[in-house]
Parts: sequence; structure tokens; C-alpha cells
Amino acid sequence: MKIIVGLGNPTGDYAGTRHNIGFSVIDEIADQYNIRIRDKKHKALCGTGMIEGEKVVLLKPQTYMNLSGESVEAALQFYKADAEEDLIVIYDDIDLDVGRIRIRAKGSAGGHNGMKNIIAHIGTQVFARVRVGVGAKPEGWDLADYVLGRFSAEELPMIREGKEAACHAVQMIVTRGVDSAMNQWNVKRT
Repeated sequence: MKIIVGLGNPTGDYAGTRHNIGFSVIDEIADQYNIRIRDKKHKALCGTGMIEGEKVVLLKPQTYMNLSGESVEAALQFYKADAEEDLIVIYDDIDLDVGRIRIRAKGSAGGHNGMKNIIAHIGTQVFARVRVGVGAKPEGWDLADYVLGRFSAEELPMIREGKEAACHAVQMIVTRGVDSAMNQWNVKRT
């Protein structure tokens, strides 16, 4: 079983923001694999289903971004899952161009507070992650204002492509492993 977590903030105020791209990708995966996200447990909205024959749990923590680790830790404990083998986290990255994705099998939080909290709660940096580019903060902007802002009309086609790519990457991690996904997706695209 894989636990697939999309990071974001709850409530409609944050829907469609850069910081909620993890939630958006989870919604895309749920639509693609007919998984209903309606259960409330592990401090999250979640749903269980199958991706290419592998049982998965889709998780959207409802703790707000900076406390995401509480939800992830609760889910890992409940399912007796191993973070290094069974966890995939999807989140926004301001260091990647809008719509680009990057996959890693381990690493630091890179300044992302949601990831910092997950690492602190589960006690390891070794777990699969899919970073979805939301673009660099414009000069003079406050970082919080930027990531809590919405994509421009010009960026929408790129972020749609990024969400599709993230869905494919997650499917590949689930079925073939994180190394295969990194080899496929961590290439320079034109």
C-alpha cells in the first residue's frame, strides 16, 4: 500500500493557490482512478482505491500546511506503513518553473515548511516526493503572498500540464518505483 499525500491548506479560501498544488494533484489522481476522497481521518480528507493494481490511500491533510506532519505521521502509524517504502508527498516548489516537476527519493525540506514538519514528525528525509513548480517569487513580493496567490491566465496551461505530469509520475512511482520515475521525469524538457 502506498500513502500519497498532497500538501495544501484547507478551506475554499486557498483553493487554486500555488501552495495548494499538492491538493490539486491529489484531486486529479482521484478523478483519474475513480477514488472518492470523502473520509475524515488522520487529520485529513482521504480516500482509498487502486492504481494499476496497487492499493493506495490519497491524503489531503487538513492541519494547514505548516502542521502537515501530524496528519502524515497519523496515517503512517494507522496503516503500519514504512515512510521510506510507502510514502509519496506532492507539493509546490518555487525553485521550479511553473508546471515543471522534479522527483526525489530523499532530501531536505528545502525551506518548505510543510516538508519540514513532515520530516520532523516522521523522523526521516528518505521518502518519495514529487515537487511541482509554481515559479519564482517576483522581486519585491512577500513569499507568503506569492504562494497563497493564484496562477495567472498565462500560467494556467503550464500548471495543467504540470498536474498531468505529476499524476503520471505518481503512477510510475507506485508501479515501477521512484528511480524509474526520476529517470523518466528529471530530464531537461524544452
